[in-house]
Amino acid sequence: MVYGTVNSDTGLTKPITINTLRKMKSDGIKFATVALYDAPMAQMAQKTGVEVLLVGDSLGMTVLGYDSTIPVTMEQMIYHVEAVRRGNNKSLIMGDMPFMSYATPEQALSNATRIMQAGAHMVKLEGGEWLADTVKMLGERGIPVCAHLGLTPQSVNKFGGYRVQGRSDEQAEEIIRDAKLLDAAGADLLVLECVPVEVGKRVTEAVNMPTIGIGAGAETDAQVLVINDILGLTEQPPKFSKNFLVEAKDIPDALNKYNADVKSGAFPAEEHTFG
Repeated sequence: MVYGTVNSDTGLTKPITINTLRKMKSDGIKFATVALYDAPMAQMAQKTGVEVLLVGDSLGMTVLGYDSTIPVTMEQMIYHVEAVRRGNNKSLIMGDMPFMSYATPEQALSNATRIMQAGAHMVKLEGGEWLADTVKMLGERGIPVCAHLGLTPQSVNKFGGYRVQGRSDEQAEEIIRDAKLLDAAGADLLVLECVPVEVGKRVTEAVNMPTIGIGAGAETDAQVLVINDILGLTEQPPKFSKNFLVEAKDIPDALNKYNADVKSGAFPAEEHTFG
């Protein structure tokens, strides 16, 4: 199987699917994910060979000026998924489910349907064991799911801030246990955010689904960064991020450098991780 082969002029030459990403994990080939929100950036990312585009509810903070992801609505997510879809026809598009849009399986099915019909190829949900039945139900109805563990931003008020998760043995074991349960329930991908390197490694080895790290170390199967962080647009960038535009001549070159560094293992470096 050839992965998403890249033509220097047109970008990805074949659509990326869940099977593509599973095969990359199996073969030990890392893939790149970018969180972005509009058609022009989607088109640039696709041309540089980025396999996965995440339309994240992070748009609340990066685009809309909110102080968290909590206020983001379904209508806002659908608007941005539609925009990204218009700029992309090869990368896999993942659409975030906003706060309280999947509190029950029935609510999750209704809202996930809207995200998929807007142009996403899968949806992303934050949460652990309690989501297993919802993940199974969505999968049975043809809706692929990316789970999200570790620092889950929609729980910022419960956590008391944006704090690294999994530093205690108890927290680490809970994350690993939840990952296994979600894997068994049929989740197709897993985002691990702000966990120690060792936790990212253990989870990646424990599950069949590909893992995507953001502040989770270099041992995950993939990495994700927000486009604002890649381009140095964040006033106070998080520890796990890197401004790739500093070393690049333009935005496409910065995306190229990010993609290449993820695949080579050069990013994340030790300074971007948590012990």
